[in-house]
Amino acid sequence: MRLYLQTVPGSADAPRYVQITLEQDLLGGWTLYRESGTQGGRASMKREQFLERDEAIAAFEKTRDAQLKRGFRVMFAQGQEGPYGR
Repeated sequence: MRLYLQTVPGSADAPRYVQITLEQDLLGGWTLYRESGTQGGRASMKREQFLERDEAIAAFEKTRDAQLKRGFRVMFAQGQEGPYGR
């Protein structure tokens, strides 16, 4: 799953963005990547690993909700599945 969120562009400031990606690794675990920064500028990347899919999805949703509360808007969503899909 992947979400790309962005702030509303201000006057002369470049918009900020957050990209949240959840991927399954080769051993069956899950990795949550959080990339954030200024559009066209510096960025930072954080990685968190989970053994269970449900824990990983809960962390993904918690991160998404926190960014939405901060004023970010979803610009792109990819690979969101049903509750029983893979």
